[in-house]
Amino acid sequence: MFIPKYYKITDMKEIKEFIKMNSFATIVAISKGRPVASHVPLLLNQDQDDYYLTGHLAYGNPLWKTFEETDQLLTIFNGPHAYISSSWYEQENVPTWNYQAVHIYGKASIMEGKELEQDLSKLLEKYEKFRENPVLWEKLSPEMLQKEIKGIKGFKIKVEEVQAAYKLSQNRNSSDYANIIKELYQEDDPHASAVAEAMKKNRND
Repeated sequence: MFIPKYYKITDMKEIKEFIKMNSFATIVAISKGRPVASHVPLLLNQDQDDYYLTGHLAYGNPLWKTFEETDQLLTIFNGPHAYISSSWYEQENVPTWNYQAVHIYGKASIMEGKELEQDLSKLLEKYEKFRENPVLWEKLSPEMLQKEIKGIKGFKIKVEEVQAAYKLSQNRNSSDYANIIKELYQEDDPHASAVAEAMKKNRND
């Protein structure tokens, strides 16, 4: 990913939080010389100094069959994004687009047995625990779980390279920056409002 110096993020703590909040990722692999992709919720796990992305695919999804032949997958996490009009600047300029994104490269391997069950349990915990009637692993029947597990392939991707970009108008002066935030809030668009929030946080950090 091309990242100008203004926008490069290297703080792993911040990147981990971004992935946690934007965990529905796009996984890209190469199959027979052609790019293939799937969209999957992932968890970021740490094992001592190593990081792993974990998730699962439907058994019928051919992406998992590329894991052995693919040295590195590309996993993309996208955050909020919004059009930035140059009419919001003090001086004449061209419009642009603000966004947040993280790219992760790594080798994937299949995850089975107890390791897969633990990962599925953690995934349910993340998305269900705050609900009124949470559907957690221990509440589901073992018979149903074993039947459903047969229909998926679990996997983990060892994180080998991380590229993170927050393009949030960091190159603009304070007046333009404040005006961009104000205008984004007035766009009546949840993506634009989320970018405004990210800009406020970025300038305050």
